[in-house]
Amino acid sequence: MKTTREQAKETVHKDLVNNLQGLLKKNYDAEKGFTKAMEDAKDSNLKRFLEQQARQRNKFATELDNEIRSLNEKPAEEGSTTGDIHRTWIDIKTAFTGKDDEAVLEECIRGEKASMEEYEETLNENRFPPKLQKTLNNQLSEIKGTVAKVKNLEDLAEKSN
Repeated sequence: MKTTREQAKETVHKDLVNNLQGLLKKNYDAEKGFTKAMEDAKDSNLKRFLEQQARQRNKFATELDNEIRSLNEKPAEEGSTTGDIHRTWIDIKTAFTGKDDEAVLEECIRGEKASMEEYEETLNENRFPPKLQKTLNNQLSEIKGTVAKVKNLEDLAEKSN
């Protein structure tokens, strides 16, 4: 029979892994979303930016995957159903708007804001080991930077229309 302390340690471990799995799936979703947006974008600078973002999210996923493995757990291998629904929404929306870059950017902002909220919520509601806390804060900071860049690109797209 497990002691209360052993049970508590097990619960903390399970919560830590579940939180990391959630963020890992979010990054898989974001990577796929940026790749899809890149396919839909017309402007070559926008395509390059979206490709950079997809690579960044792949890097985040790799970091989280490594953290989960270091906890002797098996990382999730794919994103969420919600991510699939979001990409389908991008497909439908871009089909009706003629795949214009502004519509693509709107969906990127929406997806990145959702990522930002999930990171902030996860960081606020949980205590992580310092090294992991730093990794997650760095990822959040980069996501916030992406939101600002996408908003700037969206403003430029609106002005050129």
